[in-house]
Amino acid sequence: MALIIKQFLIGSDNLGVLLHNPETGMTASIDAGDAGAIEAALTESNWKLTHILITHHHDDHVAGIERLKERYHAYVYASALDEHRIPFVDEFVFEGDEVWFGDILFDVIETPGHTNGHIAYYCQQENLVFTGDTLFSLGCGRLFEGTAAEMWASLGKLGFLPDETQVYCGHEYTLANARFAVGVDPENAALVARIAEVETLRAQGTFTLPTTIGAEKATNPFMRAAQPKIAAAMGLAGASPVDVLAALREAKNKA
Repeated sequence: MALIIKQFLIGSDNLGVLLHNPETGMTASIDAGDAGAIEAALTESNWKLTHILITHHHDDHVAGIERLKERYHAYVYASALDEHRIPFVDEFVFEGDEVWFGDILFDVIETPGHTNGHIAYYCQQENLVFTGDTLFSLGCGRLFEGTAAEMWASLGKLGFLPDETQVYCGHEYTLANARFAVGVDPENAALVARIAEVETLRAQGTFTLPTTIGAEKATNPFMRAAQPKIAAAMGLAGASPVDVLAALREAKNKA
């Protein structure tokens, strides 16, 4: 892998991610929720920020853009559907557009559901995807602007990526998600094993990410909403995956 990836905590549960290419010296931040935390991570690594890749418009993902641009003159990408509400962006992108980070290519995947303009960034070269607040380990984002149908379609797009694709999410929610997931899918051996791993990692103060697309397809109830066992657990035997996902999300909201 050519890129060096640094994860760090922003606030209580946001995960900052820096990507550094040692060959070019370029460094990208996935989202920019807090300029101070990102600056500290850059200083610690002796890196200079050159790019910012925004997944969606929520303040905890964009609040630091202005200050970071002023200091580093970083080039900012964001969804064209959020052009009216994310300032200081250099280039707005759509599904299928390409984002270049030096000689590293990211494909833009539109993943609405959490917000209408949410996007993910997929790098086939490096076997990585940055999913923001659409796909979490063992969970998915709240449906603030989109619908359950949109979220199901977005998770489906991500599910078509190779199973070994490493997934970096916008928050460290895995332990809370695990407690909900096992209540829905208690006989899932892969999920039980993942929960044990997550509990150990968190007890050690270690992040639970990255996960992989394959691991999420095996353990994440939101990605498994088409499975009869998940539908039955929600009292929706025979229902569509969209209806099951909607019920899962509503139950998780109340958990």
